[in-house]
Amino acid sequence: MKGTLQVREARVADCEAIAAIYNEGIEDRIATFETRLRTPADIAAWFDGRYPCVVVTEGERITAFSAASMYRPRECYAGIAEFSVYVARAARGRGAGRMAMQGLLAAAAGAGFTKLVSRVFPENTDSLRLLGSLGFREVGVYRHHGRLDGIWRDVVIVEKLLDEPDL
Repeated sequence: MKGTLQVREARVADCEAIAAIYNEGIEDRIATFETRLRTPADIAAWFDGRYPCVVVTEGERITAFSAASMYRPRECYAGIAEFSVYVARAARGRGAGRMAMQGLLAAAAGAGFTKLVSRVFPENTDSLRLLGSLGFREVGVYRHHGRLDGIWRDVVIVEKLLDEPDL
């Protein structure tokens, strides 16, 4: 059933759905270096009160999420958060990722963050296109940044200052 997409703050009760979506991303091997599938308990650890997480719903079903996390532990980086965004396979290409990122951008700004950063596989052109349309700047490329399935992979570094308007 396809319905209206809505974005809201994630709740601990959403952990099972978030884990399922994240695990699809892990299995697809185009969005993360992670290889260990996550449990709802793993996701529950994200709810620390500091870093926002939002979900996109279609009716009662969660179709996407975006979450912020610690960028670096040094105090000088306290205003910067790393982020990720994942969309359920069945919901891709219908705007859920955009809504999740717009919700996260607002939530991160509201939580006092000044910048969001991430790293994206160059082959993940859908994510790069989405982030570019939301005003993220491609900073550069880390070559051979991590190994996935025994292969060194590059990543594109992206950033957005939260006081800049969307393009």
